[in-house]
Amino acid sequence: MSQKRQLWGAETSKAVENFPISGETVPLEVVHWLARLKGASATVNGELGLLAKRTAARIQRAATEVAEGKHDEQFPIDVFQTGSGTSTNMNANEVIASLAGQGVHANDHVNMGQSSNDVFPSAVHLAALEVAERELLPSLRLLERSLARKASTFTNVVKAGRTHLMDAVPVTLGQEFGGYSAQVALGSERVRAALVHVGQIPLGGTATGTGLNTHPRFAEKVRVRLRKETGLKQIAAPLDAFEAQASRDALVELSGALRVVAVSLTKIAGDIALMGSGPRAGIGELLLPELQKGSSIMPGKVNPVICEVVLQVSAQVIGNDLAITVGGLEGQFELNVRVPLIARNLLQSLKLLSAAARVFAEKCIDGLKVNRAATSASAAATLAVATALNGAIGYDKATVIVRKASASGRPLREVALEEGVDAELYDRTIDLQRIARGNRA
Repeated sequence: MSQKRQLWGAETSKAVENFPISGETVPLEVVHWLARLKGASATVNGELGLLAKRTAARIQRAATEVAEGKHDEQFPIDVFQTGSGTSTNMNANEVIASLAGQGVHANDHVNMGQSSNDVFPSAVHLAALEVAERELLPSLRLLERSLARKASTFTNVVKAGRTHLMDAVPVTLGQEFGGYSAQVALGSERVRAALVHVGQIPLGGTATGTGLNTHPRFAEKVRVRLRKETGLKQIAAPLDAFEAQASRDALVELSGALRVVAVSLTKIAGDIALMGSGPRAGIGELLLPELQKGSSIMPGKVNPVICEVVLQVSAQVIGNDLAITVGGLEGQFELNVRVPLIARNLLQSLKLLSAAARVFAEKCIDGLKVNRAATSASAAATLAVATALNGAIGYDKATVIVRKASASGRPLREVALEEGVDAELYDRTIDLQRIARGNRA
């Protein structure tokens, strides 16, 4: 099988030689968007009379091939490279020029009206926007709905509430899962809010934000074309060209929203793993799907493997956010110079969360079942139900009853009656379903 010819030129070769760092290249989503930007830019420059229409068409065709992933192997530069992404921008210019054919110049034609300083971060913004819109948000919606369905199914399943990992007044499993579903919904809202700013790309600022060497109508015409071609309506002009060029605050903001989603998933996955612990020596209120053997030595052991995956992904996303935050701090005056780092971590976080949320929904949440014996036992066992008696007998009297029952191991009702509580009052008040409904009884 013959190898494809090398399409890149001298600048790409220098970068490969200069940055033998990680063996990890720039995310392909960024490369593909860089190519889309190059193609749209060539077409617009042709419309503006700055580039021959035939040359513009050749560049557009070549850029489309790159955007479609047909030449991914032609982008070998390490992601840990010059902080503006200049090396990958030059790589794209060279590859597209080679594909476009004789007479097409990498800088004069493919890079016309652009600088690495505005086009590379624009590609990063658009890659993040697309992955968030088309992968992450649908996955979060799937998870939200799965949790909401379980909330409905578990509406009347009363169990012990727990605060500080200690027994508290009863709740329903449905209430807990309703809370989880709301956490995910709010996480989606946070991501959507951040995407408004992510869509404001710095294209048109060229080297420092002034727009030197580009037509004043160039950037807006490219944005209009990209909105039509991709359906990403958030693509917009920045509030200020110098802010857009000098900072990557919008990407830091999006990463912060992803961090909150990771925190939420940590809470949810951790709770579900705890409720599924056992089956005999743990809490055991939930029966998790049995997906694989949990031990190479202990027969029949089943582990909360999907919860563990979600917890690990969440930890990675939180770590990525710290690196992105540090990256957002860096750069002086007219340019942030940690864009490849931000791109690498942000795209990884988006992809990881998208996959983890989908797997969590499909392989864990959808298959959850209730161990009703365990939930009933925990609901009946929590001495915190005495809280419902406060209005009738007072906090201090209820405390005496709880401590006496706890110390002796005797049933709460037996001790309450011994302490003078009327049996009819006790039975009317200590209704677990009613207590779990709280003020919605």
